[in-house]
Amino acid sequence: MIYGFKIAWRYLTSNKAQTGLLIAGVAVGVFVFIFMSALIGGLASYLVQRTVGDISHVTIEAPSREAGLLLPEADALLVQQRASGQRETLRTAEAFLPSIEAMAGVKAVSPQIVGNGFVIRGHSRAPVGVTGVEADKVSAIADLGKRIVAGDTVLTNSTVIIGKTLADDLGIGVGQVIRLQSDRNVERPLVVTGIFSIGLDALDARAAFVSTATARTLFELPQGLSRVEIKLDDLNRAAEFARRIAADTGLKATPWTEGNAQLLDGLRAQASSGNLIKAFALITIVIGVASALLLSTYRRRPEIGIMRAFGASRGFVVLVFVVQGALIGILGGLIGAGLGYLALSPFPVPENAQPGGLPVDVRQGAYGLAIALTAIGAILASILPARAAARVDPVSVIGQ
Repeated sequence: MIYGFKIAWRYLTSNKAQTGLLIAGVAVGVFVFIFMSALIGGLASYLVQRTVGDISHVTIEAPSREAGLLLPEADALLVQQRASGQRETLRTAEAFLPSIEAMAGVKAVSPQIVGNGFVIRGHSRAPVGVTGVEADKVSAIADLGKRIVAGDTVLTNSTVIIGKTLADDLGIGVGQVIRLQSDRNVERPLVVTGIFSIGLDALDARAAFVSTATARTLFELPQGLSRVEIKLDDLNRAAEFARRIAADTGLKATPWTEGNAQLLDGLRAQASSGNLIKAFALITIVIGVASALLLSTYRRRPEIGIMRAFGASRGFVVLVFVVQGALIGILGGLIGAGLGYLALSPFPVPENAQPGGLPVDVRQGAYGLAIALTAIGAILASILPARAAARVDPVSVIGQ
């Protein structure tokens, strides 16, 4: 084994230019593999962060109460329909909130009261979606604290936080008083204490945040909640958490994935495209190594014949060329991985990437996988040349 390694190393170092070019080609292939892994993974993280980072990962709501069929065996059907003005509320939320907050993997829990209304400023009015939250959980789901462009996120029973587009449309500034009218025709004067800009028109132009107490007054809801939003440490486990919560509470728990099927399909298609490019990079490496070793086999036929004449077995000859392939794959893989890491390190992680930037994630470069696959591919590429070398007839080639 050691002797075979020495011969393989001597073959590689006997033509340093050719070996250097071969290793450089492998390194380039590994670099492409790592770059595509970091780019595809970073882009996926960036898109998910931008679209899901400011929404609930799991939303708990009261089960919908559909029309019920009464007296099914009677000649006439009697259907009971709930009143159109009746709100579906979570009336026992306080009982299960502590257990949900204590779950491992739950980052934040935000009980909310939601409804529709109008912001009135003079003779102007604009429709808004009103969300009542607890004062200390304003930024529990959407991080409004980092997106405040004026004022702050302090909520009291007499203040409101609105989006920048809505404020611009109505000419509203921090410290000014608006009237907020709910769909229950309840109206309250509120002071604008903060203006936020998330970058989503649905929120910036149509969202207003008030305290829970204010929301109860506006929507005539003395007890219970509209929904509970949950944020997880790992948003990919949303479906698992939703099933668990639904089983434990008997309530409707919806993961974010149910409303973002198109995003998930796009990410899967993107990942498939990246895997195809990485596969082509590996195929290029295999073809390059196999071609170089086949050429080496042809050029070293006399030397192989002498080894065979001195008693070297076919297995030993195969070992020499397989070791060559492994060395080329490992060296090229290590160099390519090192260059990839150095080239990707200056890029900010997707969480800190600026809009319009390149969301490359150095953490998702798959360095170990790239080196391992390259080494395996190079070994497989060396098998054909190795078998060709092992079939060399010493009598026919020594005299050449």
